[in-house]
Amino acid sequence: MTARSNKVIITCAVTGGVHTPSLSDALPYKPADIAQQAIEAAQAGAAILHLHARNPEDGSPTGNPDVYAQFLPRIHAETDAVINLTTGGSPEMNVDERLAGALRFRPEMCSLNMGSINFAFHGMAEKERKWKFPWEKPYILNSEGFIFRNTFKDVARIYGLMADFGTRYEHECYDIGHLYNLAYFLDKGLAKPPLFIQSVLGILGGIGAEPDNVIFMRRTADRLFGNDYVWSVLAAGRHQIPMITQAALLGGNVRVGLEDSLHIGRGKLASSNAEQVTKIAGILQELGFEIATPAEARTILALKGKDRVNL
Repeated sequence: MTARSNKVIITCAVTGGVHTPSLSDALPYKPADIAQQAIEAAQAGAAILHLHARNPEDGSPTGNPDVYAQFLPRIHAETDAVINLTTGGSPEMNVDERLAGALRFRPEMCSLNMGSINFAFHGMAEKERKWKFPWEKPYILNSEGFIFRNTFKDVARIYGLMADFGTRYEHECYDIGHLYNLAYFLDKGLAKPPLFIQSVLGILGGIGAEPDNVIFMRRTADRLFGNDYVWSVLAAGRHQIPMITQAALLGGNVRVGLEDSLHIGRGKLASSNAEQVTKIAGILQELGFEIATPAEARTILALKGKDRVNL
């Protein structure tokens, strides 16, 4: 891993493609709400904003660039944060749908999932509730059969299509094998250092959210990539804050946001993305860390700069 720094980059994943509107009133899905929550998260200390689009009418995931266009320009104008667009979208989207926004807006960063996995969250439908939209419960229940497709061919295609834009990647690694997949693409010259590696823990179908696994992911990345990578960790649900705090203590960076967890504490829903950013920023500062600014994050990750995106 690159030399240990006292600066910690906070990424905020604002809405994602898994949680549905009925699970939390705080989850933004209308463009104006996504923009407002992203701006407030940046003000709270997030240097990177990881962004998905939602259908404004019912909150379902979409890859439609015209929907992105309803909130990205405002975020770009009102913050200095790094805009990081998903190429994951949701497990039901094909690669073209997932990539459409990144191809149009050519952001500084986009996510890139480094392998196929079973991706299940059907347990979220077990609690009785009043559903706001008819698509939500079937979508959650059907996830028991989801395969999140990210084949070698898919990943190589994304690298190839984005190659001329100077966009760099948040390499999302849901299991140890994904690190080896990334090493393959590094060897082929498609992935270029410094690699930004996001270790994803706690997804049903991926590596579990256990302290030993945080260390295992880091040690494997150290062995494969040496000083050619920058490490970050996210963890799903109740595991979010403990796992990312451990990662920071091991020299890593962190990701929070309502994509990853709807809660701010045990049994308490978060009121916003900014509340989660504020919480982890406070923990990090109490531990003696400094919160990286967007400019510092750009330097650490060798990004092309805010002025070179298509917004």
